Amino acid sequence: MLSYEHQAQYYETDQMGIIHHSNYIRWMESARIWWMKQVGVDYGEMEKQGVISPVLEVSCQYKSMVHFGDIVLITPKIEHYNGVKLELSYQITDKASGEIKTTGNSKHCFLDRNGKPISLKRSYPMYDEVFRKGMMNEE
Repeated sequence: MLSYEHQAQYYETDQMGIIHHSNYIRWMESARIWWMKQVGVDYGEMEKQGVISPVLEVSCQYKSMVHFGDIVLITPKIEHYNGVKLELSYQITDKASGEIKTTGNSKHCFLDRNGKPISLKRSYPMYDEVFRKGMMNEE
């Protein structure tokens, strides 16, 4: 499985000296965009071709605190994909200890520039193939 590495930054902490909860969502997004590029779907290129993928839903379950300087691995995994919608899970682990710090999910759809839902299978089969292959490789 591919994992995105992130070192927790000082500006990401809150008054208590731990990573503010909102940053985990940002980390998941960074990991998703990075992961997509690794498997062959450059999100910037996808947008240039007229495909956008807004977030429909996002959730995060906090298990243990991350502190400034900690290095975490964010591992995205396709949970569901049908050509129109994509659901990913994320596991955020401490690189040194392997402890699971946070888990999460995000759900996305695919739209054209006018905001109309599209099927990647029908309109962009090259992207559809990559997502389907990614899903099979993770099972």
